Amino acid sequence: MISFQSQTITFKPKDVRKTKKWLSELVSREGFELAALNYIFMTDDELLEMNKSYLNHDTYTDIITFDTSDVEEEIEGDIFISIDRVKENAKTFSVDFNTELRRVLAHGALHLCGYPDKKPEEAKKMRAKEDEYLELYLAV
Repeated sequence: MISFQSQTITFKPKDVRKTKKWLSELVSREGFELAALNYIFMTDDELLEMNKSYLNHDTYTDIITFDTSDVEEEIEGDIFISIDRVKENAKTFSVDFNTELRRVLAHGALHLCGYPDKKPEEAKKMRAKEDEYLELYLAV
């Protein structure tokens, strides 16, 4: 099950059915069963407060991912995304908003699949996986 929700903003990704199918395929290709993915869209300020409260980071971020699975082979989690940050990053990286949003959606799912991105080599591998799944989106 994949759900898209929003806090104080009104937002829903384009092509919800295709996006859910794509994310399900991502999880499957990574060797996991999908239990539940909850994407929650919010503002920069809301995600900043979460970043401070839960991670002790006083910085803006585009995504925070919480793994809620009790079963190693299953993917279950809550993924909080700042739509403000996605818009800003799309401008910064000269890509359209929907492409950047899909990158962030995949990024959260990949974290739940066990991909870290703190070290440079981890970030490089994460970026390659994001690119791979952005290509898959076009084929789904």
